[in-house]
Amino acid sequence: MKRLTPLALAVSAALLATACADMSERQKGTAAGAGIGAAAGAVISSATGGKAGTGAVVGGAIGAVAGNLWSKRMEEKRAAMERATQGTGIEVARTPNNELKVNVPSDISFDVGRADVKPNLRPVLDQFAHGLDPTMRVRVVGHTDSTGSDAINDPLSRQRASSVKQYLEDRGIAGSRIEAVGRGEHEPIADNSSDTGRAKNRRVEIFLREPEAKS
Repeated sequence: MKRLTPLALAVSAALLATACADMSERQKGTAAGAGIGAAAGAVISSATGGKAGTGAVVGGAIGAVAGNLWSKRMEEKRAAMERATQGTGIEVARTPNNELKVNVPSDISFDVGRADVKPNLRPVLDQFAHGLDPTMRVRVVGHTDSTGSDAINDPLSRQRASSVKQYLEDRGIAGSRIEAVGRGEHEPIADNSSDTGRAKNRRVEIFLREPEAKS
């Protein structure tokens, strides 16, 4: 039987790992990862002439990666946040690196020039904090538009992120699990030359992720 080179094996493994992209989010849990890993192990074992251990080791690694792409609890939190934010203008999405992202526009998060959490945002943050697994990590990022100087925008964005962090801490999330940073006007998602664009840029982003796997 013709054996594959190490490069070909690596490519095959990568292609098998990406197979999970066609699966539903709920399937991207441990069971799905195990299935992909088993299939990968069989293919690679055959390609290497049936050497004991080769397919199992590589297949197991692929299964571990696939199994951690998007857990059941992350999908459940995404669905809960979508229900809680329906009709508010808040965007809930899964990022390419498998974080849960909640994008909160300025009209329901903070008044102009202020860092106090508005009443409209509180139920959303309450839902975000509700039932959150103690191993998960949160990152809050504040943004402004280009109106004003960096001397104003940079600290304001940090203060807004810190206000969200404090609110979540008050709802029982340990402060050590929450990172709060401000980006000022430096990471726009729209054109700052229009009112509409500036409104989109004034936002707070909240990211939720699983803890990093220990080696």
